[in-house]
Amino acid sequence: MFLEVEAGHMDLAVWQFVLIIVGVIIAVAIGTFFLVRKLFEKELKKNPPVSEAMIRAMFQQMGRTPSEKQVRAVMKSMNEANEKEEAKKREKAEIEAKRAARKAAKEASKNEAN
Repeated sequence: MFLEVEAGHMDLAVWQFVLIIVGVIIAVAIGTFFLVRKLFEKELKKNPPVSEAMIRAMFQQMGRTPSEKQVRAVMKSMNEANEKEEAKKREKAEIEAKRAARKAAKEASKNEAN
């Protein structure tokens, strides 16, 4: 038995205590990872890594003075590329979900047949 009760108090073996502590540390690490990832993605959406000022600076380094139209065209193309990438990710996730659903249905029909 895990806990031994003697004279009104419980004794917990050292290996059990260590196992509990390791489990808690792993659970906290996993939870922290997902929380930080979500916050980081949210922050990147609010503050994209490339701004119009950066695009102007790149044009000027190439020896060109960009017009506002050119800067906006570059920003638009970058945003469209990001949207396409996100759409591909969503599509991939939907395909995986459909596969999982088909697999689960197949397993359920196998179990019903038996």
